[in-house]
Amino acid sequence: MIENKSGNAEIVVWDNKYLTGIDIIDAQHKQLIVLTNKLFEACLTNEDVLQTVFKEAMSSMVLYVRSHFEFELKILQLINYPDYPNHKKQHDSLIKDILAAVKNYNEGKKFVPNHFVRTLRDWIITHIAVYDKKYSVYAWEQVKKGILTEKTLKEINA
Repeated sequence: MIENKSGNAEIVVWDNKYLTGIDIIDAQHKQLIVLTNKLFEACLTNEDVLQTVFKEAMSSMVLYVRSHFEFELKILQLINYPDYPNHKKQHDSLIKDILAAVKNYNEGKKFVPNHFVRTLRDWIITHIAVYDKKYSVYAWEQVKKGILTEKTLKEINA
């Protein structure tokens, strides 16, 4: 756990190693970190606050992740990313984890918020820093080869 400048607890901190160089994706990843930290902060509060904040944050997370994944997969199709099927599988797996966490939480299972926040942290650390970085490298190689333009990649709006 880390405290940010405003004294709030964070389980994951933005790092430039997460940068893809695709501005809209980087902005979306930063927002995912904000949502993850919001969930984490809720885990550190009393049970009443946790229930309210966690439910709201989970609802936002479900909508956000689906939207982000849809957008990201459109980009991967646009650049003809060869590892698209595997990348999509990873996205589908996280969506299943999110929906399972919501179901478990609604059924009153204990420690769901804490477990889920760690799942998100691990996702950010591995998926974004490793797998999203791979498609980023591929995309920028396509720019170097003249297959895509830097403007297209920077201003992508799939």
